[in-house]
Amino acid sequence: MIKNYQKETQTKLTKGLLDMIILQYLGKESMHGYQLITTIRKNFGVYFGPSTIYPLLTHLEKKGYVKSAWNMNAERPRKIYSLTSDGKSVLNFTESSLNFICKNLSTDSNISMQVTPLLSERSPLQ
Repeated sequence: MIKNYQKETQTKLTKGLLDMIILQYLGKESMHGYQLITTIRKNFGVYFGPSTIYPLLTHLEKKGYVKSAWNMNAERPRKIYSLTSDGKSVLNFTESSLNFICKNLSTDSNISMQVTPLLSERSPLQ
């Protein structure tokens, strides 16, 4: 049961941070889509197929965070993605924000999970 929870949590976190993971890999080297798919699977143990990765790459490109170019010199033509300066800025901000959140979670002893009703005092549902 714990292994299932661990795998589920790992998959959920990886999916939630997938755009940042892609930006980070592209910051190290330009890659084609399938290369990203295999690198993520190898390093995170989670498989995201073409139907997840390619639309995300298109979205990141429309935002201006990545750019693409066709490599016609390869065995077969491949679209190669690389990080833009705007993508680098977004990546740096996201990494800083994530570090800030993790730091505060690990050092704040007052953090507790409480469910607070969102209903007002005059609500007929109370």
